[in-house]
Amino acid sequence: MAVESATTMSSAEIVALNRAHTFFSWSVQGALDPIAIDHAEGVYLYTPEGRRILDFNSQLMSVNIGHGDRRVIDAITEQALKLQYVQPAFATEIRGRLGQKLAEILPGDIDKVFFTLGGAEAIENAIKLARHHTGRHKVLARYRAYHGATFGAMTLTGDPRRWANEPGLVGVVRYPDTHRWGEAEPRPVAESLQGLEDVIRYEGPQTIAAVFLETIVGTNGILIPPDGYLQGVREICDRHGILMVCDEVMAGFGRTGKWFAVNHWGVVPDLMTMAKGLTSSYLPLGAVAMRHGIAEAFETKMFYGGLTYSSHPVSLAAALATIRVYEEDGLIENAARLDPVMRAHHERLAARHPSVGAHRNLGLFGILDLVRSRDPWTPLTPFNGTSDEMKAIGRHLREHGVYAMLANNSIHTNPPLCVTEAQLAEGFEVIDAALDIVDQAVVG
Repeated sequence: MAVESATTMSSAEIVALNRAHTFFSWSVQGALDPIAIDHAEGVYLYTPEGRRILDFNSQLMSVNIGHGDRRVIDAITEQALKLQYVQPAFATEIRGRLGQKLAEILPGDIDKVFFTLGGAEAIENAIKLARHHTGRHKVLARYRAYHGATFGAMTLTGDPRRWANEPGLVGVVRYPDTHRWGEAEPRPVAESLQGLEDVIRYEGPQTIAAVFLETIVGTNGILIPPDGYLQGVREICDRHGILMVCDEVMAGFGRTGKWFAVNHWGVVPDLMTMAKGLTSSYLPLGAVAMRHGIAEAFETKMFYGGLTYSSHPVSLAAALATIRVYEEDGLIENAARLDPVMRAHHERLAARHPSVGAHRNLGLFGILDLVRSRDPWTPLTPFNGTSDEMKAIGRHLREHGVYAMLANNSIHTNPPLCVTEAQLAEGFEVIDAALDIVDQAVVG
């Protein structure tokens, strides 16, 4: 798709204006050095000067269909010309059609959704639904988790971004992760499940409404659960009458090579949150999906929750068009096909570079963990920190036209699902060169 740029400002002018009058997320404002973007197409971003940048992280693991797809843009335009907004007590055709389509692709007997503004609001409303449905108040969550930046979602979040926002929601209790920081492999399934059992025992199962987990942990490491873990959590929750809530905000909508990550393990959660890939981030939208029995229970009792922009017609149109793109272009199948291709790139880099200590991917959800030493296992950064080497990697990628997310000691590899093998190789070639810098810091 050819794009005519309407900008008359340079990158420097855009950055200066943004910094003067807008506030950025998760940042020391005075230390910011953002890249100005004018337009985007497919897997590429473009600066006002026309410099091309390969988007190797789908922005925030969210632009799954790629940038600038006219089918979604046209659907947005068509809906905006017809009906821009009605408050969520009204019914609209687009709301019913999207709900019906989601019911077709969601796992098991999940057949109803509550539409929110994004992933964090989906988590907030999942907490409310779980508490209202069970009559219990406690919710369990893990440390290596990110669920969002609103009040309840931030409390469920276990990573250090939570610290500055505490105290948080009352009733949140931690249970053990499948992966510990600073270890190359996940803990044994039985050990992780026993840890969950212990917390439930000590807290009292009759007080616990729900167990929350990212099906695959996203920003905290693309932590893929060992086979048997999700099935074990499902069994434990069933046994104690606790709801299982899977956060699929990042892992959903084809990222792993299936519609949802839970499908890899044949597990049906009671509640499932989604956003990001739901509209490919063309417009804000999230949802809480629920099993039939939970939805049915609210036929005769009040749900005490709501949002001004719930079921916003234009966002719903973007979502329905995005789902069509997944289907028409075979993007979920492409993610599955490229699963071994990405793994081969990871393995090649691990063989070439002693700084690559571990790698993981499922579909196009991938990561490289960097180390100073493989034995003993020594991450390239301290917990919740960075290092000169990671900063050097960031500079190298930026200078060579690749945007990838760097977090702690890891390089995320999460391109749009429309990526080709050639484009995948293009990104990994730049990462390969960047790792030469890091190898110099490896000991032993």
